[in-house]
Amino acid sequence: MLDFETTGLSPEAGDRITEVAALRIAGGRVVDRYVSLVNCGVRIPPYIVEYTGITQEMVDGAPPVDRVVPELIDFIGADPLAAHNASFDEKFLKAEGALLGHACRHSDLVCSLKLARRVFPGLASYKLGLLTRSLGIRFNGRAHRAEADAEVAAELLLHIGRHLDRSYGLGQVEPDLLVSINRLAAAKVHGFVGKYAADRRANR
Repeated sequence: MLDFETTGLSPEAGDRITEVAALRIAGGRVVDRYVSLVNCGVRIPPYIVEYTGITQEMVDGAPPVDRVVPELIDFIGADPLAAHNASFDEKFLKAEGALLGHACRHSDLVCSLKLARRVFPGLASYKLGLLTRSLGIRFNGRAHRAEADAEVAAELLLHIGRHLDRSYGLGQVEPDLLVSINRLAAAKVHGFVGKYAADRRANR
């Protein structure tokens, strides 16, 4: 589960990362993590400081991007990558890696926002804080800091996995199933997962 804090919304417009958290999930829990502020040598707009609480002084004293990003990409390795609104975090990961000539190697992309829309349709909001609160998931730490956001997004992903297991008798929920659900319309999820579960039982 990956989360970046950034100076803005678009690496194409010159926005850069200021903080990263990557949490490795295995066996239904977080088993390892990589967390760091990042010094990209850029100025942080005042509204971003207010939004995240990450100040210029904090990033000026942080590890440099040419150390953090290669370490991060190596930490992720070939594992499937997940994030809430995953296309946002992946585009920053790829952009920062490209600036350093360090290619990403993750095998698949899972978006917990898309998953929640498909598995829990009809909720009032799918913004991370409001969504997790509605599902009874506690938010520890300050919102819009990378580690706290990644932790609650990881709990959301595990919550979705447990819900699918209870609903369909899946046992362990594999990343390939989550990737497939991401690509479906919400109306097709029930039939698809039901068939997936039946096929797994038949092949045991």
